[in-house]
Amino acid sequence: MSDRPVDVQALRDKALFLREETVRLIGIAKTGHFASSFSCAEILAVLYGDTLRLRRGQPDWPERDRFLLGKGHAAVALYPLLAGLDFFPSDELDSYTRLGSPFGDHPDMRRIPGIDFSSGSLGHALSAGVGMALAARLQPHQYGVYVLLGDGELHEGQVWEAAMAASHHGAANLVAIVDRNEYCLDGRVEDVVAIEPLADKWSAFGWSAHEVDGHDVEALASTFRGLTEMRRDGPAVVIAHTVKGKGVGFMEREPGWHLGYLDPQDEQLVLTELRGQG
Repeated sequence: MSDRPVDVQALRDKALFLREETVRLIGIAKTGHFASSFSCAEILAVLYGDTLRLRRGQPDWPERDRFLLGKGHAAVALYPLLAGLDFFPSDELDSYTRLGSPFGDHPDMRRIPGIDFSSGSLGHALSAGVGMALAARLQPHQYGVYVLLGDGELHEGQVWEAAMAASHHGAANLVAIVDRNEYCLDGRVEDVVAIEPLADKWSAFGWSAHEVDGHDVEALASTFRGLTEMRRDGPAVVIAHTVKGKGVGFMEREPGWHLGYLDPQDEQLVLTELRGQG
């Protein structure tokens, strides 16, 4: 395990920043995925603040770690991180969802520097991630591949086909992260199609399974660091237990906030609540 200390406060501040920017950008769009973005704020903050090997201002650096956002509807929380790496000017985010803007509700790898896969049609990202992980064997540059999946996304059969392939081919440089917030568009994931026992399922498919509190930045950072430094012969999955809508009381575990809009007065109340937890 790395001796470098985890900067817990910096990672918490980054997660708060992502929630604030999510509110601001959805205010431009007039509708968006608050709850899904809030549940993975700490995961994204840790990945981009501690885990991924990236170079500022160089989104196409060949040796960079690859990141695929399976739950593409949470892209609004990813874009500010890419701007923070100087992949594009941060003021370009002000065009979010406007006509002609590259920044849509889902990420577009053809138009946005730093996006490794155009996602949003749920279920495809892990397959693409497996391909990228295996392609590293043919490259002079070695890199890791990280794929963030929603737990409702696990209802897609293609996810499990990809899981089988990754294990069969020994994709040891692949890490999947499940944002286990327990809710999808149609309600509780377990009520729609049960996926538990989740860790056992991944293990049965040949993956090394790890569970963690998805809002504990220190635990997340330690888990990802451990996987990076561990000698593995196959893929690993991190099941991050989260709360959908985390940080805003009336959004937490409320399916109606999968997609929604805040009027200006409620927006200020939400920002006040978020900042009171910082």
